[in-house]
Amino acid sequence: MTLLDRTTRPSRRLTGPEYTVTEPATGDTLGTVALATAEDVEAAAEAGRTAQTAWARAPHFVRAGVLRRAGDQFAAHAELREWLIREAGSIPGKADFELHVAAQECYGAAALASRPAGQVLPTEEPRLSYTRRVPVGVVGVIAPFNAPLILSIRSIAPALALGNAVVLKPDPRTAVCGGLALAAVFEEAGLPEGLLRVLPGGPEAGRALVADPRVPVISFTGSTAAGRAVGEAAGRHLKRAHLELGGNSALIVLEDADLDAVISTAAWGSFFHQGQICMTAGRHLVHASLYDEYVDRLAAKADSLTVGDPHREQVHLGPLIDRAQLAKVHGLVEGSTAHGAELAAGGTHDRLFYRPTVLADADDRTPAYTEEVFGPVAPVRSFATVDEAVSLATASTYGLALGIVTRDPARGLDLAERIPTGIVHINDQTVNDEAVAPFGGVGASGTGSRFGGDANREAFTDLRWTTVRSDVARYPF
Repeated sequence: MTLLDRTTRPSRRLTGPEYTVTEPATGDTLGTVALATAEDVEAAAEAGRTAQTAWARAPHFVRAGVLRRAGDQFAAHAELREWLIREAGSIPGKADFELHVAAQECYGAAALASRPAGQVLPTEEPRLSYTRRVPVGVVGVIAPFNAPLILSIRSIAPALALGNAVVLKPDPRTAVCGGLALAAVFEEAGLPEGLLRVLPGGPEAGRALVADPRVPVISFTGSTAAGRAVGEAAGRHLKRAHLELGGNSALIVLEDADLDAVISTAAWGSFFHQGQICMTAGRHLVHASLYDEYVDRLAAKADSLTVGDPHREQVHLGPLIDRAQLAKVHGLVEGSTAHGAELAAGGTHDRLFYRPTVLADADDRTPAYTEEVFGPVAPVRSFATVDEAVSLATASTYGLALGIVTRDPARGLDLAERIPTGIVHINDQTVNDEAVAPFGGVGASGTGSRFGGDANREAFTDLRWTTVRSDVARYPF
């Protein structure tokens, strides 16, 4: 039985219309899945609330065992690897990375289950006073298409480990590798029924999940525009929304940088997974003394990269996810050249295969420089002084990741202190992720570090204050 068969059998069928699962590299149909309706969301939330009570009371080692077994399966899941390549358009290395991170998220969550849950507090009264982290109940997770496994599991694993149930709404375009596959893995790992429901769906399902009173916490990853809507709706319902949104991250190359080492790093930051990553280096800010050579070398690197079907060829870049994304990317490139940017490399496509693109002479009139592209496009702009670099880097409303390249790491750290972002990498590009590290942005990039490490406990539990007396308290009434 295939992964799709195991996750779409009649007992699990949703009530919405069928959706065709398509391979973006070829346009071939990989299968069909049913989409969720608002009624399906209600049923999943109720099932989660019912199952969660016993799960929260289960010994921590029981929850940890499920997470460890799930991690083992992700680490060796050949069929899911193929789905990541074919359904999401990932090159094999990117699929392997997602499986590795998924396994690490599960292993880290398994350890999280046994972490101390609170602390004893000082008190003026003759009593024991302490805090304890308690599960929120049901966590709603809304995940996108671009890194579908990572961006689902990073919320699911810690939420489950901490005693919650989860309702996951993956993007329909990656409904299998970003959703239904996770349900299959956790079922095989021994997760009790009702604790993880996967509901591929569109805006109707998302709105129902945010509005459902049985779901007190929403973990959303997606565009800034959609995140604003989720945050506003969550606020009306007085529930927490953890928002990891878009980015237009800067890679700053100082005058002492080694270009022999930089170009490969810079290309990876902009072109990895066709630039469809929130942390992508969307703005290359290069010291004027290096600018011309940097543009020439980055353009040559872009021209040397292969683009094609990652399932059938050995390539550096695969396809964009669909025609709507292609139209957006190409429109931003054409708009940029119309406003004076020089097309140093790329700017062409064959079907959904977009060539890695370098835009020189970018400025504030360049749409691909000022906006999040979500495609393999590297706008390059020069600066003359460090103060100018700071001014350019902070001009964006986004604040997700920052890369700084210099031979003097201390100088890089000093520069980073002047630029507000959630993530900083000295002598590296902007695309990095580890299960043990907090992840999130500021400004238009979201509501801070909501995933990874200790941030998970704050995200998916409530802090309860408890006091205990030996005798009933007496008051002057």
